[in-house]
Amino acid sequence: MQMSETEMMLKGYGLTTAEFFYHMPDYAHVLNTFIWQDYDVAPDHPRMFEFIEFWQRELEGPLHSVSFTHRKLIGPGEWRHVTGEFTLH
Repeated sequence: MQMSETEMMLKGYGLTTAEFFYHMPDYAHVLNTFIWQDYDVAPDHPRMFEFIEFWQRELEGPLHSVSFTHRKLIGPGEWRHVTGEFTLH
């Protein structure tokens, strides 16, 4: 069973965005970019490295470089379970 995004964030996952620069297979001197985004755990980033390994194994365009950023969106101390809501006025 796959975790929801909220469950992942509560377990320490954050949003990782990576920009891949790669050489076009037919035009080796041309660089192109690909944006990848997924929830991942810092500092090891297992999902991003799994994607890089997939790229190197399955795709023809050799990687030139990768730049990425990681941001935790919420943590366990920032989450509150609300059971009700009421409005005034």
